[in-house]
Amino acid sequence: MIELAGIIILGILAQWVAWKFKIPAILPLILIGLLVGPIAAEYLSADGSKWIEPVWDGTKGLFPGDGLYYFVSLAISIILFEGGLTLKRSEIKNVGPVITKLITLGSAVTFFGAGIVAHYVFELSWELSFLFSGLIIVTGPTVITPILRNIPLKKDVSAVLKWEGILIDPIGALVAVLVFEFISVGGEGGFTKNALMEFGKIILFGTTFGFTFAHALAYAINKKFIPHYLLNVVSLSTVLLVFVESEVFAHESGLLAVVVMGMVLGNGKLENIKELLYFKESLSVLLISILFILLAANIDMDDLLLLYNWKTAVLFAIVVFVIRPLGVFLSTAGSKLKFNEKLFISWVGPRGIVAAGIASLFGSKLLKLGIPGAEYITPLVFMIVLGTVLLNATTARLFAKIVGVFLKKSEGILIIGASKVSRLLGQYLENNGRHVVLIDSNHNNIAKANAVGLEAFGTNIYSETLTDNIELNDVGYLMALTGNTDINKYAINKFSSQFGENGSFRLVSSEEMQDKNNTPEQGLFSSTDDFNSLNELTKRYPSIQEIDIKDTENYKFLIEITNNDKDMIPLFIKDDKGNLEIIPSHNTEVDEVGKNWKLVYLGKTFEEESDAQKSAS
Repeated sequence: MIELAGIIILGILAQWVAWKFKIPAILPLILIGLLVGPIAAEYLSADGSKWIEPVWDGTKGLFPGDGLYYFVSLAISIILFEGGLTLKRSEIKNVGPVITKLITLGSAVTFFGAGIVAHYVFELSWELSFLFSGLIIVTGPTVITPILRNIPLKKDVSAVLKWEGILIDPIGALVAVLVFEFISVGGEGGFTKNALMEFGKIILFGTTFGFTFAHALAYAINKKFIPHYLLNVVSLSTVLLVFVESEVFAHESGLLAVVVMGMVLGNGKLENIKELLYFKESLSVLLISILFILLAANIDMDDLLLLYNWKTAVLFAIVVFVIRPLGVFLSTAGSKLKFNEKLFISWVGPRGIVAAGIASLFGSKLLKLGIPGAEYITPLVFMIVLGTVLLNATTARLFAKIVGVFLKKSEGILIIGASKVSRLLGQYLENNGRHVVLIDSNHNNIAKANAVGLEAFGTNIYSETLTDNIELNDVGYLMALTGNTDINKYAINKFSSQFGENGSFRLVSSEEMQDKNNTPEQGLFSSTDDFNSLNELTKRYPSIQEIDIKDTENYKFLIEITNNDKDMIPLFIKDDKGNLEIIPSHNTEVDEVGKNWKLVYLGKTFEEESDAQKSAS
């Protein structure tokens, strides 16, 4: 009881430490597991036993017999199902040729390159060598995101790394599962006719069960056959049912079945997909916390000593410094990425949870089958995982500065709210070379923003996931443009330190408009115009105008006109190089106006203003 409670407590503690210090959770989880396992047995325990013994040895331990392997299998099946849910066909089409090549050509380079190196360096059989290489294909978003979260990068670079991690997770798992299944059905007899038939059965039953049950579950959910309060637990039980049933019909086909099931559900018309994802994500955090402490604790010191030689360093160096760069440079050949950006992407390739979890499961199963050299699989993969995570977590920021991809000034703009006003401003800013991201909880607004080519995310401003989005790394300006003053103020208080280092602004409220002497420091555009004013003006004049500024006096004259005219609101000053400066409501002064500068404003044209004045006279 104490050991089981201790694993959960230590696992959640490790997750908190990872969040606090912005490091991948897998790092503290594995280190804690090694500490309470082989390290405790070797150096800390008086009787030479582990503090946490995953397998029952007759006197202590958590799982009797094959219980640990069954638990690991079920836990990995749930984690892989969640990975399958996140893999969208549309994303593969839209992420661009670079990421498509990375998850295909780059994966092939890693698979064959690492397999060949493992075979000749550690003298493993070809089957085990390619199992090892299949396992280390995956990078994974759970390790990429914490490393890149606070490194200001160009959107293209962070997007490549993010989407590679998301898309390659289930793909890499699928490759590893297929290689393992080929080995397990082939045994020592190699790739015989019987092995090929068994392999075919695994693919047939795995894909059939996954596809069939995915459609059955989606039909039951959409037809409201399952009450809302049972939705998540029924989905969980269905995943476990698919895994077990597929295993019964074709041994080792269960993992393939749940990956296929997740992919089909994730790409289908499932009304409750987001709710299902949130539940599976929370469950995966708990399972991962328990799983990796157990897996690391189950490693013996003898297994670690297998790696205590020069071969380990050679294998790690070739995988990280030769194979990864080779795959990246081949995949990015002919792209718009610069050499230093390719170099940085080559450097950042930490392996993650799926690799370590499946390696431990497959390694133990192959040992039970008596496959020679199987004892190397788990420690070798753990070595790659820990080594790459440690290397990237400690050096990624410094390396970004060395190769020149570290943004000295973040020019991206995050706009809170995706109303018509925000979309109009976003389009103008995008057309003038600024990276703009809109967020809104109204999915109709998000759809309209995406339809006009803007990058927009449907998210709740109170959600913690916003700060995890590494595609916002180049954002240095924050503009809160919702009709809710409380939300605007919250956004400024919550996110100005991360997304508003160069400036945080919000619309003035209707109450603040009444007191012109108390204009807020973060006031945006005008002290006499709130969201309703902007919204109404956008309906009447849905375009942004530019007018040349002759000199400083002319600028003051134009500002006075736009501030006093209800059909005009000043927005930006645009210099001769195209740089834009936001006009804050508390200060419309400017030190000096250069030649060919422009005033950017929302509303009618000055020709219309002149015509109106003539009509009035």
